[in-house]
Amino acid sequence: METSATSKKRLLALDVMRGITIAGMILVNNPGGDNTFAPLEHAKWIGLTPTDLVFPFFMFMMGITTYLSLSKYHFEFTRKAGFKILKRTALIWLIGLAISWIFMFTASWMAPEHAGMSFIERFGVSCNTLDHLRILGVMPRLAICYGLSAIIALTMKHKYIPWLIAVLFIVYFIILVTGNGFACDHTNILYRFDAAILGEKHLYKWEVIDPEGILSTIPALGHVLIGFCVGKIMMQVKDINDKIERLFIIGVLLTFSGLLLSYGCPLSKKIWTPTFALTTCGLASSLLAILIWCIDKKGCVNGVTRFFESFGVNPLFLYVLADILILPMGMFHFFSGENQTIQSVLYYNVFMPVVGGKFASLIYALLFVSINWGIGHILYKKKIYIKL
Repeated sequence: METSATSKKRLLALDVMRGITIAGMILVNNPGGDNTFAPLEHAKWIGLTPTDLVFPFFMFMMGITTYLSLSKYHFEFTRKAGFKILKRTALIWLIGLAISWIFMFTASWMAPEHAGMSFIERFGVSCNTLDHLRILGVMPRLAICYGLSAIIALTMKHKYIPWLIAVLFIVYFIILVTGNGFACDHTNILYRFDAAILGEKHLYKWEVIDPEGILSTIPALGHVLIGFCVGKIMMQVKDINDKIERLFIIGVLLTFSGLLLSYGCPLSKKIWTPTFALTTCGLASSLLAILIWCIDKKGCVNGVTRFFESFGVNPLFLYVLADILILPMGMFHFFSGENQTIQSVLYYNVFMPVVGGKFASLIYALLFVSINWGIGHILYKKKIYIKL
């Protein structure tokens, strides 16, 4: 039987699950080379792979933590709450833009065609990248969805939020159906809308459709609001068994709803279809139930849970840190010859000759995760929590 003290304490599983998602995002975003195992790659267009789960799982968890953080305001909109939401939204978005600019600056600086320039010329050319800076992306999407969901949570009666989610999904599905939204080409309304509003130069150049575009933010907002509603349903009961039961029921209902509806609306992370949101939220809810059962109910706390907890207590900071560490590991040229970066030397000269391409890519990705964990674990041990 759960004691009252146990019912009131923080659920460790929440931090562990956040840590799993951040570690997973860092892992799949930083392979050693192009030759990777299929589960560590995103689906090309339609479909679902394990890699496609990590970002939506984090979005789901962001919805839950939004509920927890706003509960101290009793879900009443005040000047203090509004300023905090606006400040955090702007900070996360600006950090995303800054990272994008730093990458473009570094790529231009390291470009062979700029090697013969003077320092001033090279610096000026590398700085002048704002005309093709990507405006959206992972961090801006997090910022937008957090900001809007937090405002909705403080200004709308919570009993109407599920209806708002349904409206968001239905409206977006109509946009996809009427705008050739399932086509993987430039006739897709998602591309045409982004290109018209933002301009082609400000879109993600590695994909036909920007995966974090403007219109696909509509279902992404619904996705976070599902997490918010699940957080409310979970925290309304004190008994841990009731929490687990509710999460499992929600998880099963959402997962099967998404899978059944996928016959008419295919699962796709690239365009964040409503069925993708439903299915991934359902799987996330079920996983959270399992983690609460294992960690908070059965007390299975060990090195594995502490590993992920180190990521989970500083999730966004470590995600940003991983992006910054790409510069010295994968972009700066420290060596002469064909393999000039630390990443290429490790992949081609150290790992690949021993284990082959796919395992070499995986080993480098695990090494990169470990480096970030080492920094995160130091912060965890010192109880330093960097909030973004």
